[in-house]
Amino acid sequence: MSKIKFAIIGIGHIGKRHADMVLQNNNSELVAIIDNNTHLDLKNYPVPNFETLDSFIESSVKADIICIATPNYLHCSQAIDSLKHQMHVIIEKPMGLSVSACNHVIDIAKQQNKNVFCVMQNRYSPPSIWLKDIVSKNLLGKIFHVQINCFWNRDEKYYQKNGWKGKLQEDGGTLFTQFSHFVDTLYWVFGDITNINARFNNFNHQESIEFEDSGFVNFDLVNGGNGSLNYSTSAYNKNIESSITILAENGSIKIGGQYMEKVLHCEIKNYEMPSLAATNPPNDYGTYKGSAANHEYVINNAIQTLLGHETIKTPAHEGMKIVEIIERIYKTRDLKKLKNK
Repeated sequence: MSKIKFAIIGIGHIGKRHADMVLQNNNSELVAIIDNNTHLDLKNYPVPNFETLDSFIESSVKADIICIATPNYLHCSQAIDSLKHQMHVIIEKPMGLSVSACNHVIDIAKQQNKNVFCVMQNRYSPPSIWLKDIVSKNLLGKIFHVQINCFWNRDEKYYQKNGWKGKLQEDGGTLFTQFSHFVDTLYWVFGDITNINARFNNFNHQESIEFEDSGFVNFDLVNGGNGSLNYSTSAYNKNIESSITILAENGSIKIGGQYMEKVLHCEIKNYEMPSLAATNPPNDYGTYKGSAANHEYVINNAIQTLLGHETIKTPAHEGMKIVEIIERIYKTRDLKKLKNK
């Protein structure tokens, strides 16, 4: 059986994570790295290096899948170019910065008969899988309230001068870059939201970002109950928590830790909490940590889907839906700006 051939575009922290997972999988082969930073140390990836996607496409090197781990604003355009040249794509979060751009990707994928896999790695964390199962089986009964708290630290070192992070048109905002995985958890487990009301502030990143560093979002769940999302990158010195608390008819749950990696409270009528598998550690970037390091599952699902053994677990239309929810949240920000003019 031939191996699935991968190329990686964007070889920063996350791109290296993709490359490592490809190298560790017995059914995949890394065939190319694409990045315009010619000073990168790529000794761990002894494959052809290209500075641009175009130069890779024009080369004789062929890939079955390309992993897109570039700045947010490039995701959709690079996905479209890759699909048009007969490659499946894995797109890092967020899938894009607008619903229209994401829909364009989906349309091209259909035309080319290619797959689009979105990186939603929190879906593979044992507490998230367990929570999804509990809610799907209606063991909690009516959902009353869902609260998500994400309080992280992102300092001046994170927002490099002349970099894309922090720029509205290239980054998109804190919900896109830092907390879209938790918006995905909300949607994946509880469904869509409506009646959104939000407040935004930039407390201590005025010199480094063009949008909010903190938000307070209230909403109703379409399937019943209400909820809130409170988030900030202004926590002093280091991350505090990423947690979700559920109050319901038949019980209450809290999953917490720095990235929702452990069940802190579970009390459900006539239910005994099972032992869950250990959660992978967070992606460690030195001065800060991100979400759980579950990229191996994303890569393996793509491989097994192409081999015909699985179906896509994180499809493009769901990646687009997370972008759509964030767009709706941010529309309240934009409307408030207009009212203040």
